[in-house]
Amino acid sequence: MLAGNTLEGSVLSHVARLPADWQAALGSPELQATLKTLSAWLDKERADGATIYPSAPFRALQLLPLHEVRVVILGQDPYHGPNQAQGLSFSVPDTCPAPPSLRNILKELRQEYPDQPEPVSHDLSNWARQGVLLLNASLTVEDGLPASHAKQGWESVTDALLVQLARQSARPIVYMLWGAHAQAKAELIRQHSQGPFLILAANHPSPLSARRPPVPFIGCGHFRQANDWLTEQGVAPIQWLATGP
Repeated sequence: MLAGNTLEGSVLSHVARLPADWQAALGSPELQATLKTLSAWLDKERADGATIYPSAPFRALQLLPLHEVRVVILGQDPYHGPNQAQGLSFSVPDTCPAPPSLRNILKELRQEYPDQPEPVSHDLSNWARQGVLLLNASLTVEDGLPASHAKQGWESVTDALLVQLARQSARPIVYMLWGAHAQAKAELIRQHSQGPFLILAANHPSPLSARRPPVPFIGCGHFRQANDWLTEQGVAPIQWLATGP
C-alpha cells in the first residue's frame, strides 16, 4: 500500500522526477504553463483542507519506459477513496477490496482464460512492468468526489503523453478503449501513430455498462485479442493472470 495514499509534494516535483522520454512530452511552453497552473491549483486545494489522491500521480510512467509500452488501458480518473488509488488505472492494493470495475475486469479474465488459475490480486503493477500503460485521463482526484479534477488541465497533459507515445514508438501497440471517454482518444491515436497499432473498443467495465450494448465489456475478449495481435506482430504477449506488486 502506498503510505497515506495522499498526494505528496507538488505536481511539478513529480514531473521533474519522470524519465526523460516521458518528460519530453511535456516540454512545450503551453504544457509547462498548464502544469504550473495545475500545480498551483492543487497546492491551494490542499492548503484549503482537501484530501487529494494518489500519492504518486505519475506512477504509471515511472514503472514503464515509453519504448517498452505494448498495451495502453485508459481510465478516467483515480479512485476517490482512502488507500485505493495507486497511480495506475483500475488498480488498487491487495489490502483494498476490488472496486466494481476491477471486479468486472477480473471476471472477464476468468472467462477468457477458464483453464488457468483465477487472478487473485487487485494490484495490476505487474501488468505495468510487462508493458501495459495504465493511464487515467486525470491523474488526481479529491477524496469522495469522482471526476472532481476533470477539466483542470490534466487532459491536456495526458493527451500529450499519448501523442508522444504514438509518435516516438515504432513498436506495435494495442489500445484498449473502454467506454465513451476512452474512445474519444481514438482519433488522436490514429492521427499520430507512427507504428502498427490496434484499437479495441468496448463499453466501460463499470456495472452500469459492462453488459449493455453496443459492445458489452463482459465477453469482449480483449485480453486474448490483444495477445493474438501482439504475437502476430512478433511481440511477446502479456501474462494477464500475473498480477500483483
